[in-house]
Amino acid sequence: MNSCVLMAEIIQEPQLRYTSDNLAVTEMLVQFPNSTKPEDPPATLKVVGWGNLATEIQQNYHQGDRVIIAGRLGMNTIERPEGFKEKRAELTVQQIQSVGANFTPSVARTPAPTETPSRPPSPAVTIPQNEVPTYESPRPAPTPATSTVSVAPPVTNYEPAPKTNYPPVEEPDPDDIPF
Repeated sequence: MNSCVLMAEIIQEPQLRYTSDNLAVTEMLVQFPNSTKPEDPPATLKVVGWGNLATEIQQNYHQGDRVIIAGRLGMNTIERPEGFKEKRAELTVQQIQSVGANFTPSVARTPAPTETPSRPPSPAVTIPQNEVPTYESPRPAPTPATSTVSVAPPVTNYEPAPKTNYPPVEEPDPDDIPF
C-alpha cells in the first residue's frame, strides 16, 4: 500500500482549477527538512488535492501554514525543453490537518449558541442505588445445547483387530538410489 505522511510548510498558495469534467483540483508546493543536517536545503514537493478536498484546501490553507498531509506518493515524468525527461515526485492528498492552534476547518466549526428563554433550574432528584437504570440490553440465560444426532454407546469389551498376513514393507536403502 502506497501511503505517506508528512509534516510540511506550504510555500506556494494553493491554486484551485477545474477539469473539463468540472472536478476541482488544487495544487500547491510544500517544503520539509530533507535531512538532519541543518546546512542541507529543505526538500520541496508538489501536493495535489481533488474534489471537495481541493476546495477545502484552497479555502482553509495558505502560504506559511504548517500542515500534516497524508496521501499517496507518485512519480511523474516531465519532458523538459532542453530535450531530456525529468522525474518529479507528487503527493496526492487524502487527509490534511493544520499544525497551528488558530486553525478551525469549516466542517468542524459549530454555530454560535442561540439565546433561549431562561427558566429555573430543575430540582435535583436522588435515585436509590437499586433503582438506577442500566443501559445494557437484557441477555437471555444460556441453555444447554440439544443434539438430534445419535451417539453410539461406548464399547466396553475391546478386542484387537485380527492380524493380517500382508508382506512386510521394506524401506529403500539410500545407498541404492541412482543419481
